[in-house]
Amino acid sequence: MALLNAVIDLSHHNTVTSFDDIKNDGIMAIIHKATQGDTVIDKQYNRRRIGALNAGLLFGSYHFGTDDDPVDQADHYLSVADHTQLMVLDFEPNKHGTMSLKQAEEFIEHIHKKTGKYPGIYSGEFFINQQLGAIPPAGTVLSNCFLWIAKYGAKTPKVPPAFPLFTLWQYTDGNAGPQPHDVQGVGSCDRNKFNGDATGLNKLFG
Repeated sequence: MALLNAVIDLSHHNTVTSFDDIKNDGIMAIIHKATQGDTVIDKQYNRRRIGALNAGLLFGSYHFGTDDDPVDQADHYLSVADHTQLMVLDFEPNKHGTMSLKQAEEFIEHIHKKTGKYPGIYSGEFFINQQLGAIPPAGTVLSNCFLWIAKYGAKTPKVPPAFPLFTLWQYTDGNAGPQPHDVQGVGSCDRNKFNGDATGLNKLFG
């Protein structure tokens, strides 16, 4: 399995000093938080989108899902994010109210209805396997998404039956998990390995 360690994900919690330094450190792509729930906007999203693209980096966004109405959340996300680029639903347990599997499916379906394409789905190894269990690909619309899975360790994550493989693996949050953790221009941050080569990564980001 060829894994390309060239993707980071960011939010307003990270301090970015230079997108040029990020690129020069071997990073090819950034996925940045855009929205959360049905009202929250990451205030760094638009400025950093412009900065990353100007530096020649691939750029995508993610929406942090909550238990608010999933259609309202999808519309909120689409009102902020550039949906001509890579889009992702962050589906994980959280203190703001965890999105249910049914809500995640409704969110994904609405994004597809509005844009004609399926976003990716991000989740932790334990949570996504707990939610999907033995559900086959035909049993959930999530199987149309690419899988971005988090597991902080050296061993590759377990993938539920709904997906043939993972596309992205978040192997560290900048603290836990194997090195490297740091990236020039941002410091310690979430780092991700792409399951493929540079050509495939460019294709994924459109």
